[in-house]
Amino acid sequence: MTDHYDVLVIGSGPGGATTAARVAETGKRVLLLERGDFLPRERDNWDSRAVFGDAKYTADETFYDLRDRPFRPELHYYVGGNSKVYGAALFRLLPSDFGEVQHPDGVAPAWPLSYADMEPYYVRAEHLFWVHGQHGEDPFAGPSSRHYKYPPVQHEPRIQQLSDGLAELGLHPFHLPLGVQLTQDADGRATPDSPCIRCDRVDGFPCLVGAKADAERAVIRPALAAHPNLTLMTRTTVQRLLTDPGGRAVPGVAVTLPDGSPGTFTADIVVLSAWAILSAALLLKSANDKYPRGLANSSDLVGRNYMRHNNLALIAFSREPNPTVFQKTLALNDFYGPGEGWPYPMGHIQMLGKSDDWQIKGAAPRGLGWAPSVPYGEVAKHSIDFWLSSEDIPLPGSRVTLRRDGAIRLAVQPDNNTEGLTRLRRAFQDALGKLGMVETAFVRSLYLHKAFDHAATAHQAGTARFGTDPSASVLDVHCQAHDLDNLYVVDGSFMPSIGAVNPTLTIIANALRVGDHIAERIGAIRHPQPGIVPAQSSPVP
Repeated sequence: MTDHYDVLVIGSGPGGATTAARVAETGKRVLLLERGDFLPRERDNWDSRAVFGDAKYTADETFYDLRDRPFRPELHYYVGGNSKVYGAALFRLLPSDFGEVQHPDGVAPAWPLSYADMEPYYVRAEHLFWVHGQHGEDPFAGPSSRHYKYPPVQHEPRIQQLSDGLAELGLHPFHLPLGVQLTQDADGRATPDSPCIRCDRVDGFPCLVGAKADAERAVIRPALAAHPNLTLMTRTTVQRLLTDPGGRAVPGVAVTLPDGSPGTFTADIVVLSAWAILSAALLLKSANDKYPRGLANSSDLVGRNYMRHNNLALIAFSREPNPTVFQKTLALNDFYGPGEGWPYPMGHIQMLGKSDDWQIKGAAPRGLGWAPSVPYGEVAKHSIDFWLSSEDIPLPGSRVTLRRDGAIRLAVQPDNNTEGLTRLRRAFQDALGKLGMVETAFVRSLYLHKAFDHAATAHQAGTARFGTDPSASVLDVHCQAHDLDNLYVVDGSFMPSIGAVNPTLTIIANALRVGDHIAERIGAIRHPQPGIVPAQSSPVP
């Protein structure tokens, strides 16, 4: 099977979906390829045992670590990509993140763009992904030229009490910017007509009612309805990027079609957005005589400088119960930059979704792992759950490579700038201790904390960084490959550093920026012809 498009986009996560939707506005023929299918709507979407215990929606994939040990990465092959199960926390990077940042273990390099360059695209991204929040609450954040489209998700009483307590300690808690389709009444409750019901399943679960701003719901479905020139093909895996005889362009891709047969699609422009790990792997897999080290890899940087944050789930307990249902509403940046006690950044703090017995069991120290489930459920009633994140720095040895059998090796260098996270946990635990969160009826003075290992790939970034020097970057400022005239990369691969907040909003904002560039490059059709849909396309269920 062969068909030609103006623009072909590989991957339907936030970056790919946003780029495809933006370019489809031109009226040109756009093909969006996704290796997975639509995530099924079923009761297990909200079942902790299915999601966390059985990893039902995690891809059946095997990677290998630095020591060649196999592991199962946290990847999700569905329309919408990993955003189907993300926590919908949509933060801007801070202005300081775009400059050089000194850490004790090295430097997070400056970007070729500034916060001011990205700010208009942050606004568009926030509006596109239904972000609720309040600019100006966080004194450490950059300025915004426009308000959020939706008001902040209100705290439930126990979290409001926590926010007030942190403020009394001199800290600056703010409402977490959250992508949900929520209408609240005066007391913060979901109104009868609100798609979001303020349940306890927002973080790590697929949204059964379609009220979370994942890429499928926020972008793909509306774009397919509005633009008949946009085609989505599911269960279609790209095997290689093809190059022309001169090695200066990617005229198409070789794929495996839904029925298992091989196929080829050609396009004037190809956009890669399979997430940082898989995009790098595909470029390496597409090596040829012109590019023996991998496509677009004359700099030898494809796959290098992989970042994923240093993360910690911190579950704090107190004798006072926490009846909160929708807990993910608060964040804190007081420790984001250098402070009086330490001249380097520590990181970012935000709430997690409320833990239940299965999540507590998963986070518990090994000594508690054999306990029956009932005690964990009782412990969960007294827990308040936090996500601590600090910046890891790009290292050439933290990289994606291919084994001889074609499998992906993800070499994460150990102890990459981890002191900031250690100090952040201690500083925050000290603050929580002052608020009385040090005891439970079951375990005295206990913080269950689980560091995330190499399988944690939710925040993957950096494997094809952009820049102005072709010898020190893979992509130019427009995220076009230096080596190729028509190949763009719009997932987290482009990021030269990752900051300490969730990268998804930055990926979306950059995809809008690159989408504008591509749209200008290809021009627009004044009167697009409707109904141009090739064979094998997948209808929206």
